[in-house]
Amino acid sequence: MRPLFLLALSSSFALAADLPDPAVITAAMKKAVTYAHTHLAREGGYASSYDKEGKIGEVEHAKSPTVTSIQPHGTTTMGLVMLKAYQATGDAVFLTAAKDAAKSLLKCQLATGGWDSDFDFDPEKIKKYHLRSDLDAGDKEPGKRRNSSTLDDNKTESALLFLLEMVHEPACKDDVELKRCTKFAFDSLLAAQAPIGAWPQQFTGPADPTAPVLKASYPETWSRTFPAVKYTGFYTLNDDNLQQIAKVLFRAYELEKDERYLTALKKLGDFFILAQMPEPQPVWAQQYDRDMHPVWARKFEPPSVTGYESLGAMEVLHQLWVLTGDDKYLKPIQPALAWFERSKLPDGTHARFYELQTNKPLFFVKDTYVLTYDSSNIPTHYSFTDMVQDNIDDFKKKLAKSREELQKNFAGPQTPKEWLSRAKAAASKARKAAESLDSEGRWLKNDEIDSGEFVKNMNAMTNYIEARKKSGE
Repeated sequence: MRPLFLLALSSSFALAADLPDPAVITAAMKKAVTYAHTHLAREGGYASSYDKEGKIGEVEHAKSPTVTSIQPHGTTTMGLVMLKAYQATGDAVFLTAAKDAAKSLLKCQLATGGWDSDFDFDPEKIKKYHLRSDLDAGDKEPGKRRNSSTLDDNKTESALLFLLEMVHEPACKDDVELKRCTKFAFDSLLAAQAPIGAWPQQFTGPADPTAPVLKASYPETWSRTFPAVKYTGFYTLNDDNLQQIAKVLFRAYELEKDERYLTALKKLGDFFILAQMPEPQPVWAQQYDRDMHPVWARKFEPPSVTGYESLGAMEVLHQLWVLTGDDKYLKPIQPALAWFERSKLPDGTHARFYELQTNKPLFFVKDTYVLTYDSSNIPTHYSFTDMVQDNIDDFKKKLAKSREELQKNFAGPQTPKEWLSRAKAAASKARKAAESLDSEGRWLKNDEIDSGEFVKNMNAMTNYIEARKKSGE
């Protein structure tokens, strides 16, 4: 037998095909969050996925009944969408779940201020971490415990963004511990910014103030064989590390107007200017050493210039121009776009990696990971060709707009008519999200409960509810 809310949903859609009933969509949202909060949460936090019964959580490298994920999609992104659902509806069900997700992050915050990839609340496994709570208790030496705050794959950044939004939610204004934790995290992040303006992939304390500030250059030689060096201290663009930090800082500055965030953003912009390689490849590498040479990271990430990360660098520079009006942030962009145009593969795509100076596309042989120019037998776990051209085209369209137009677009809809237009655009995705929820309140993917599906579908419904409410319809 179909749940009552789904029967109502079908009736509602029959009566208003373009604009589903907000009450019905909200009921679906509540059912999903109630299930997640009741059946999936471990100390308020969430894993990346679960078995169909919600008993065993899975993260990138582990399965456990008590594990939670900081890496999206998990605690950070699920908590944020629950908060947004509360802000759109005012329903306490969503706020309670969001608060518990935030509390989970407070419990697993490292003594270095950020977060690890995941956290297991099994009492024995907790002992392997050096936590902020340990530091508060006077336990200052990490020993062999894990204490590296990681920026890889949007981990610490996504935690910061969620907690920042929680701190600025009026319903959380009296939460002293939330404010203290968030301040400590931001203070630690800002302290870890290197003099050149970048961040490493991971940090365990403040940056070395003696690190040089240099312009990027080509190394005289570089090894074609993977050297297996520790790369977590390199200045890292890979996996959108610096772009995600910029996103957090832009939002923090927007909310608080604290000049520390603007200063950090400008320093980051200056780093991107310095990190742009000289001709004939005026784009960016995935990671740089202290001498500002492109360097190896993992065995399939060679010293090179790269299309994907270069687009991210240009996007941050453009956002800084929109914010500040300083034309210096635009100057690197046209030479980089010219490189993209002349570096297309025969099929119109781009390689992930291009050899330094020669600009030949680089690939790896499957299984052996020997560096090669031949793309006929490459590993499948990693994207060695990037479909960035559509994104480049979209970026060019933004580049053609004035600052005033871009600032207006960033501000979002301002009138009931504009909000109604957004509601109509969001209606189909909201309807699909509600209809695909099962009778238990789950979204299944490959017969598993998937946190990414939860975030996607909750966002779709929340966006619709917010737009419909603000449209006055």
